[in-house]
Amino acid sequence: MSKETLLEFPCDFPLKIMGPTAADFAQTIAGVVIRHAPDFAPASMEMRPSRAGNYLSLTCTVRAVSQQQLDALYRELTAHPMVKVVL
Repeated sequence: MSKETLLEFPCDFPLKIMGPTAADFAQTIAGVVIRHAPDFAPASMEMRPSRAGNYLSLTCTVRAVSQQQLDALYRELTAHPMVKVVL
């Protein structure tokens, strides 16, 4: 069964990843993203703390080359114990 996608590849695809405000959260997530998108530049990651400062929102824009690549990245991120939400 093949899934249809509305995306045309390659494309720039932003992912928003939320997790705890921890010293190694951004670095850990950058490592996961790079495994799936080797050309991702961690310096391009946007970071926003939550109002209370308990959580950190990271926006990582990757150059997606296929739906399979995005699916694998999404699966690894959502399975990571530090990640609360991936949008």
